[in-house]
Amino acid sequence: MTRPIALVLRALGLGDFFTGLPALALLRAALPDHHVVLAAPRIYAPLATLSGSVDEVVAGHELAPLTDAPRHPELAVDLHGNGPASRQLLLDRDPARLVASNWHGVHWRADEHEVTRWCRLVVEGLELPATTRHPSVVGALPVPDGVAVPSGLTLLHVGAKSGARRWPAQRFVEVAIVLRNAGHDVAITAGTDEVALANGIASSADVPVMDGLSLPQLCALIAHARLLVCGDTGVAHVATNYATPSVVLFGPVPPDVWGPPRTSRHQVLWHGTGDGNPHGRQPDPALLKITVSEVLAAIERAEQAASGFQWFRRGNAEEVPQSSAR
Repeated sequence: MTRPIALVLRALGLGDFFTGLPALALLRAALPDHHVVLAAPRIYAPLATLSGSVDEVVAGHELAPLTDAPRHPELAVDLHGNGPASRQLLLDRDPARLVASNWHGVHWRADEHEVTRWCRLVVEGLELPATTRHPSVVGALPVPDGVAVPSGLTLLHVGAKSGARRWPAQRFVEVAIVLRNAGHDVAITAGTDEVALANGIASSADVPVMDGLSLPQLCALIAHARLLVCGDTGVAHVATNYATPSVVLFGPVPPDVWGPPRTSRHQVLWHGTGDGNPHGRQPDPALLKITVSEVLAAIERAEQAASGFQWFRRGNAEEVPQSSAR
């Protein structure tokens, strides 16, 4: 017998992929007999199948037509946006039913955290009990197997999708030098189109660059890292998933919407008002208010917090005080 199809749209970036994983896990738990098809950039296919919540990935990019997606799915779920454009992409596949924000009683809340938003959509859209537990954002994706990467690195991820979220290069250089002199095994990472930026910072700080990584390699590298320092960008959510200590520098976007869980192993620095332009070309004024000394102090706090905990993977991941570990 052919399994009914649930078609899910989330054709966005790395951070969007990770923040959508708890909703996908919730959908899988609610519909165990469905064949779950995710429309997303194909680069995420290995991670999507590794999550255990997705059976198949078809090509999806922003608001491009879903020409490879199956027609007449039993269910379509819009985890992409809150307007008619993304809904229409799914309606064009002629689903028997559609779950989406601002559609049939499911309302969009602008100040809601990204993870909570999509879990709530699945709960309300599928009319699950209001008491349904949301899956944890921590441990939603296992560490990829068979990926050889160094462990214990302190990673400075110096890039971001827009200039508004890129902390000045010279400040990353200063942080890298201090950490290197303090005994950290520092390495620089950045996006595939930010190689020149990464190489310039690495050269000035006399530390290596980790480039040419596949997504499974990047995930494994962060999972086994000592610490991650980055802006408000996708790798911050990878660190959250693996409970890797992190310092995240926010500028135009408030951390209450996109930040990590409120735990001291993840330090958030922000001096904004929430009205900046996340797509601007120049560093946001709030981001520029973050100083090198603030970042170094936050690194110390994150490491102190992490030293008192052990990381366990028992189904749903959790942090357990070291004194309670068995």
